[in-house]
Amino acid sequence: MNELLEKARLLKNASKTLGMLSSNEKNEALEKMADHIQSNKEWIVSENAKDIETGKKNGLSDSLIDRLSLTNERIEQIVDGVRQLIHLEDPIGETIDAWERPNGLRIETIRVPLGVIGMVYEARPNVTVDAGSLCLKAGNAVLLRGSSTAIHSNKALVHTMQEALEGTSIPKDAVQLLEDTSRETASEMFKLNQYLDVLIPRGGAGLIQSVIQNATVPVLETGVGNCHVYIDESAEEKMAIEIAINAKLHRPSVCNAAETLLIHEKWPYKSELLRALYDREVELRGDEGLAVAYPFVQQALEEDWHTEYLAPILAVKVVSDVKEAIEHIDRYGTKHSEAIISDNEANVHLFYQSVDAAVLYHNASTRFTDGEQFGYGAEIGISTQKLHARGPMGIKAITTTKTIVRGTGQIRL
Repeated sequence: MNELLEKARLLKNASKTLGMLSSNEKNEALEKMADHIQSNKEWIVSENAKDIETGKKNGLSDSLIDRLSLTNERIEQIVDGVRQLIHLEDPIGETIDAWERPNGLRIETIRVPLGVIGMVYEARPNVTVDAGSLCLKAGNAVLLRGSSTAIHSNKALVHTMQEALEGTSIPKDAVQLLEDTSRETASEMFKLNQYLDVLIPRGGAGLIQSVIQNATVPVLETGVGNCHVYIDESAEEKMAIEIAINAKLHRPSVCNAAETLLIHEKWPYKSELLRALYDREVELRGDEGLAVAYPFVQQALEEDWHTEYLAPILAVKVVSDVKEAIEHIDRYGTKHSEAIISDNEANVHLFYQSVDAAVLYHNASTRFTDGEQFGYGAEIGISTQKLHARGPMGIKAITTTKTIVRGTGQIRL
């Protein structure tokens, strides 16, 4: 039996136990997991260093190295994410709706686990714990398939998680890492309907499209983040500049970082903003007018408006009004996170009504599109699709429902 099938069968069996556990049993196991990760952080960082060294030898970009890197601080953040989950209300068993029919049937819809989740992701080892802990809290077993670039980090994290689960009510088999990172095994995983209830891809456009196009297992789609910040004519100078800088530079390598800046042609502080970005070593790629007016702005190509840079690079365009900004976002956006900076209520209302995206912001940075920032605890991904879940996916997004009908002998006539 190959690794994939062996681990899939273990997960299927473990999921039956998970769905029966109480909130206290799950929380006690998660507490032990958080403690174990914290106490093993030096070893985890040393294993992560092997991946970083290999990545640098293989020419990974600085942004990818940043996504791959685990530091003591980042591990503490991972541990905090697990502990936040413990304090979240357990959704399993929650009554979503209840009603009685005229014939006396009492009907109740309750929340239940999805079952076994297959998580497919790239060089983000923090996802290993975020996804693993979130799935366990929601009563799901999880098969983690990370990339070869993070194999040492992922093996260390999953080993630590499984060690922590020994002696708890959660079976240690409930979280598994697929160590075979070949494309052939991934393709087999995508069609493992007998064992997997859903696939969640998290990464770049290539990975996500590969899963969507090749999977027979249902896919809960997360999206690429070609996010925009639109600065309206009425935008206050200091606020607009601070938000634009934060949205681009707080952490350029993540999906909620801004990739395109749209500026109203009559906003009077354009020069100050562009200079502030350039002084912070942001590579600016602007429309023809900007490239002519500012020697430090390169001429943008058509592909720049489509690109998720994940780096300190920003496309910039001057627009005539909010409608042109909306048209640009509609054409090039990926339905992730979009922001308007404005004091014009009518324009804000139009932006909210017209822009099709998972999360819309008024006078705030796109960097808040995050499960922890939304109060969900650890996040399994950010959905840009419209079915089942949209936006940051917290614990309720990885559950489904079951309808319970109670009768007193009714038959249908």
